[in-house]
Amino acid sequence: MPLTAETQAILEMRAGAPPLNELSPQDAREAMAAMRPPNDNPEPVAQVHEMVIPGPDGDVPARGYLPTDDPRDLPTVVYFHGGGWVIGDLDSHDAVCRALCNRIPASILSVDYRLAPEATYPAAAEDCYAALEWIAGMYAQQGGPADQIAVAGDSAGGNLAAVVSQMARDRGGPQIAAQILIYPVTDFSFDTESYRTNGRGEYGLSEAGMRWFWGLYLNDESEGAQPYASPLRAADLSDLPPALTITAEYDSLRDEGEAYAAALSAAGVQSSCTRYDGVIHGFVSAFAAVPEGNAALDQIAAELRSAFGRD
Repeated sequence: MPLTAETQAILEMRAGAPPLNELSPQDAREAMAAMRPPNDNPEPVAQVHEMVIPGPDGDVPARGYLPTDDPRDLPTVVYFHGGGWVIGDLDSHDAVCRALCNRIPASILSVDYRLAPEATYPAAAEDCYAALEWIAGMYAQQGGPADQIAVAGDSAGGNLAAVVSQMARDRGGPQIAAQILIYPVTDFSFDTESYRTNGRGEYGLSEAGMRWFWGLYLNDESEGAQPYASPLRAADLSDLPPALTITAEYDSLRDEGEAYAAALSAAGVQSSCTRYDGVIHGFVSAFAAVPEGNAALDQIAAELRSAFGRD
């Protein structure tokens, strides 16, 4: 279907901005922060806590959101923000985390993992896995529902959610009730129909931009074949958590996200995928302006309630 009116308005607003791949990483971070709508009236949640959690190479900043003043027996979603492993932070995805906190309802742990190129592959994935282990350890100490932890993320964060799910299986780590993959990066490859039709830049995320992100994240292109970089390349996708994958019609990453969802199903994993038509990469984060983003958050919340046995 054609672009929705709301999506077209977003693209018109962004018109004239230099492509991120023509900027330095720091300038790209500042440019994205400048384009972020002001968050003068954030959605209220009961509690917000700034914290640090132990990581593999020092403390990792994080932010916790609680939907109630009595957090006992709450499930938890560990959320990994998008941004190509290069940009994005706790503030860029604050609105999404608040919305999920209330809609599920659940505790949300948003992870400010290390960014490239200052910290390259697999630093981000290891930080995110450490966050999963930390919350599972907290449940073990305090008697919380350790079987009700999910991972979620968008774009590069969707990549990290998929990778952390594989890490937990491979390392005998914490049980994950569900993985929510929002237009995830799943393969170091650009040979898909969605790259050919959506990757020229007119819809936001371009092939040139993704090559820039990958080039800053990987130490060497050969690492792109490793499953903790490209989860679609894993030799075995069995015994992974149930997955919901969200894709966008006008997104370069559409086909690899849908391919990963199909590969999970073929491996015997409970896996569903929903494509939202008429929208672009990032539409979920724009949920305040894009109805499809709002609908996707409702779908994700319902999926997580079911995974937690709380529907």
